[in-house]
Amino acid sequence: MSFSEFNLSEPILRAITECGYTTPTPIQSQSIPQIIAGRDILASAQTGTGKTAAFMLPALARLSEFKKGSSGSPRVLVLTPTRELAAQITDATRKYGRYLRVKSAVILGGVPYGPQFRDLSGSIDLVVGTPGRLIDHLDRGSLKLDRVELLILDEADRMLDMGFRDAVDRIVAAAPNARQTLLFSATVDRETAALASRLLTDPLRVSIASTQVSQAQIEQRLHVTDDLSHKKRLLHHFASDPECGRTIVFTATKRDAEALAIELSGKGHRAASLHGDMGQSARTRAVRDLKDGRVRILVATDVAARGLDVNGISHVINFDLPQAAEDYVHRIGRTGRAGATGIAISFAGSRDDQQRLERIERFIGKRLPQTTIEGLEPTRPMALDGKKKVYNRNDRNNYGKTPDYGRRQEGGAKRNPYGNRRSSAA
Repeated sequence: MSFSEFNLSEPILRAITECGYTTPTPIQSQSIPQIIAGRDILASAQTGTGKTAAFMLPALARLSEFKKGSSGSPRVLVLTPTRELAAQITDATRKYGRYLRVKSAVILGGVPYGPQFRDLSGSIDLVVGTPGRLIDHLDRGSLKLDRVELLILDEADRMLDMGFRDAVDRIVAAAPNARQTLLFSATVDRETAALASRLLTDPLRVSIASTQVSQAQIEQRLHVTDDLSHKKRLLHHFASDPECGRTIVFTATKRDAEALAIELSGKGHRAASLHGDMGQSARTRAVRDLKDGRVRILVATDVAARGLDVNGISHVINFDLPQAAEDYVHRIGRTGRAGATGIAISFAGSRDDQQRLERIERFIGKRLPQTTIEGLEPTRPMALDGKKKVYNRNDRNNYGKTPDYGRRQEGGAKRNPYGNRRSSAA
């Protein structure tokens, strides 16, 4: 199957060809024809399946063929849980619609209202936004949803996890009942299914299981740790390894993300943090600096990294294991993209870690191989099955087979690029 079979307009086909798209992914081939036909969709798909194009291409096809939007009242509305995901969808929309006369706006918190008022004051076709700021504009009267024809909820499960249920209900209530609705979610649990039953009419169910998302390009490893100090020593070992290119380190809390980034910066690594307490400009700068190479290690929380789209990530390090097994798949999916290889490293040591690890292994259908670094072995190994592989910490060639994205720059600064002072905090 090819994209030309989807009844997409020539300008859209030209744009996606320039993006390098040749063959639709499973989520695209199953969803796009049905969305164009007007069906409501309930789709479960993980990161990296191509779901953004699955809903944005038919949305742009609709906008390119029919009437224009009016002042402050879009025809297509996309709801996302985080600013980063909203920005990513907006970027993708501009790429796919580069040859169309479609006016879009991104409406999210953490940035000034002025530019958003200007965007909404004129004719607008498509709005991508986060629930909180969209509610603000509804209350102010600068946004109207009475002309919405297509409502898209991306990562609906995450929106519910973040407490946006009431906000979503308010936004949906402001849109016409006679609309098409698409709901995309990594998982469809009881709460997400209840939301879908309220919003969707006779939906087509599309499910791309996590086992269908290729992890063949990702080498997954488990390192058992004694305590926080041991975890930090392992992290510094990997950060100093020239085989480690662009790296994302995941932590459980905002405080830990900030503290680890400061500590890594203090040891001469080009590191930055990404978490929900940062202003939007700082978050945007951190992601841009990772893309541009000014930052090599990004220490992030799950919520802040949701929707993070950066190519060339060689390593993902789970400094803390995620609570939800699905988030493990989201995390490691940041590496091993577009045919490249990648390495996903997880630290585990506590009793809680063992329970999380068991959930992860059940979810992905295999055990994570336990490995050790010579000189950094745990003194209290967890009772884990599987063979153990030992890496010589002085033999860099034995550590991973990933693209070399360049050696790190030595010479730490007293302040990292994001205004954080050096600290010895854990």
